[in-house]
Amino acid sequence: IKSRFFREAELAGNLHHRNITTIYDFGVEDGIPYIVQEFLTGEDLDKVIKRGDSLPVSRKIEILSAITEGLAYAHRHSIIHRDIKPANIRVLEDGSVKIMDFGIAKSLQTESSLTQTGITLGTSAYLAPEQIRGEALDQRTDIFALGVLAYELLSYRKPFRGEHLSTVLYRILNEEPEPLNQINPEVPRALAETVARAMEKSIGDRYATMDAFRQELT
Repeated sequence: IKSRFFREAELAGNLHHRNITTIYDFGVEDGIPYIVQEFLTGEDLDKVIKRGDSLPVSRKIEILSAITEGLAYAHRHSIIHRDIKPANIRVLEDGSVKIMDFGIAKSLQTESSLTQTGITLGTSAYLAPEQIRGEALDQRTDIFALGVLAYELLSYRKPFRGEHLSTVLYRILNEEPEPLNQINPEVPRALAETVARAMEKSIGDRYATMDAFRQELT
């Protein structure tokens, strides 16, 4: 846990972008590790989704675009987040968006033995097939997770649901979610197809970059 804590501080501390939480300092005081980060107002995106807030599709696209910009910046610095989900996205009081929690982020330039452990039902819904199978990950893994988040934000329903972890993982690997525009008629077909491509099960069928995903969103 301590190693993961400092990994977050080290990786996120080198990222300076308006859509990524700023880390100012980290260290150990009296044996207790600490991180000093910017104070964030507002609330996590999962609360917005759970309440089912009445937001126009245009505002939801703004939120998603902000996330893509932050992740594209991280990817350009060879860092993939690996744990994109609504609970790790903060919507501030002024409407701006911040990506949080790089605790299991992976640097594509260095090897690490720090892997994700203790997968919960809440996290499992956003795992890409290659994560479930223990295969190599790259920036397209974050694209899958953001596709799942986009589907949920636009419909207030997870694309892969189940009461048990095994059910959720099976559906991610084997089943196609219901088309987004059938759940929410306000979602244009082109947008539904964009989100569906981000959630393609084969990593090679997704958008190659987060920038490409953002361009299709907007």
